[in-house]
Amino acid sequence: MTNTVDSVAKIRLGVDSQFDAWLYSMLMDNNLDYNLNPHLVASHEQLAFIVHLEENQIYLPCSDKTFFLLDNKSNPDLRRQYNRAWRIVVRLIRQSIDDATLRRRLLKFCSYRYRQYTSHQTLLPSRLVKRMTDLFLKHAFNPHEDPWGTRKHLAVQKHVDLINSPEIKEALDHIDPAILSQSMADIRQKLNQLEMIRLFCCTLMARVWEDNPPSHSEVTKVLGEAESMAQEMLTALDKGGQKQLTILYLCDADGSPFFDLMAIKALMRMGHRVIYAVKDGFFFYAPTINDLTNDPILEDLAKSGKIIPEKNLSKNELLKELHAHKLLIINDGTRERLNLYRVSTTFARAWKEADLILARGWRASDILLGTSHEFTRDIICFWHDTQGFHLTRRPHAKQAKKFSEEDLRAHADKIIKTMRDAHKEQRTVIFYSCIIGSIPGQTKMAITLANTLVNDLRQRLDSVLVINPAEHFIEGMDGDDLMYIWERVQRSGQIDIWRFQTTQDIELSFSLLGKKIPPIWSGKDATYSTGCTKEMQIALDVQKKNREMQIIGPDPKLFVRRGEYGVGQYFDAEISAKKYKR
Repeated sequence: MTNTVDSVAKIRLGVDSQFDAWLYSMLMDNNLDYNLNPHLVASHEQLAFIVHLEENQIYLPCSDKTFFLLDNKSNPDLRRQYNRAWRIVVRLIRQSIDDATLRRRLLKFCSYRYRQYTSHQTLLPSRLVKRMTDLFLKHAFNPHEDPWGTRKHLAVQKHVDLINSPEIKEALDHIDPAILSQSMADIRQKLNQLEMIRLFCCTLMARVWEDNPPSHSEVTKVLGEAESMAQEMLTALDKGGQKQLTILYLCDADGSPFFDLMAIKALMRMGHRVIYAVKDGFFFYAPTINDLTNDPILEDLAKSGKIIPEKNLSKNELLKELHAHKLLIINDGTRERLNLYRVSTTFARAWKEADLILARGWRASDILLGTSHEFTRDIICFWHDTQGFHLTRRPHAKQAKKFSEEDLRAHADKIIKTMRDAHKEQRTVIFYSCIIGSIPGQTKMAITLANTLVNDLRQRLDSVLVINPAEHFIEGMDGDDLMYIWERVQRSGQIDIWRFQTTQDIELSFSLLGKKIPPIWSGKDATYSTGCTKEMQIALDVQKKNREMQIIGPDPKLFVRRGEYGVGQYFDAEISAKKYKR
């Protein structure tokens, strides 16, 4: 099938059964199948925070070129990529292991595994590097030990020396006299922009320059090249005149967190909020949270921000931290190249809340620019190679819509206003919590049942306003957005009666529809729903402040079975065995 399309984004599942079987096998070989490993692999809903996916469309964390290499095993380029991965691992072992016996044993062991991993030629080269480094780490180091800890610490010190060297300091501080003829506000803006661009350039050159200090002319040439290509970045940072953007900044395996943080501080001086995504563990020179807390230089640079080690931060928690801090430092949950199937929930939500993604290095650009898939946010990739400085902007998918916090609050406040207006008219406000997505394949029927019951209540009860969440769905919103809206509504203090769906409600709804109750709906009530379980917790919390609010429905003690929402879903991740036992 892949021979009939010219890009991965055009491939659809369900067209060619043979191709589908090969693809599922390849996903399994790369451990990217959510159904086999839901606690490590992102769900479709979480992936949709980042990648714009149409129905039956497949995404892989690699460039189109690499994907087609996997589908065309006769092409020698794939073997060259595998060989490069092997050389990386061999160099890593030889540089990190002093004991000759252990070094030989590890090399032989990795050689065996390398042949097994590459025998079918279905493993992504980046995943091969990850697996081989895992073998190396697990057999030679303690779980939290960084084999390059000392090397990374020395690199930071070298970068401090670089920025203080006359050659770089003079080039960084140089100001064109023409700038000074502008207004003070324009001068300030221009200086901030120049500092940011020059520091971004230094992040890319730090590894090259740390052992080979450049001349003043070389620095001036490279910085000038970066400045000449910066307009696309400056345009993105001035998005529609919006002064403050939330920027997700991705680190790189080439390291230089010192310059990363210096550039981030320049962004903050321009008024932006930044989320700095580092790695979860050893990935060559890439920074980790441990690096930022154990290195005094980096610790001092990061002290103005908030380090968040949690990998499963909720939308509300992330927004709260963004309100309180202009710099958040998270880890992306991986120890490999940008792999959107394996990133943490916190990272996925950070991407979703960001206005712009800044991705440093050729590795990220290969994945983000080399794919035909589109993403949900604007992306700027910048890197340096033998051809010089590169900066490319990729706009978000036209179909992708971002609901900002202001959008969600405005929608919630609109509903709250109708509740306040009802109170002015001496009407009673009833909020109806019911099953929507907790029964697989029954979402449409669940909405019909809710609407039927609520319409009946409106006909039977006098002077009431019944809030039915099923009537307030907004196209394009995911579960995270809707949960944010409804919690704001529910905590507004405007609810007089909070009604939770009962078995009798479901029976009445089917009766009003003139239908018999299907087995899948027999005995169901609000306790079956994760959403209702969370809402009962909110209801009890609200009732402590508003003692007059009535709660009608199943006994609150029965809302104990359900665990947590699936990320970005309207329904359940699982029933927690720890909370509920038969």
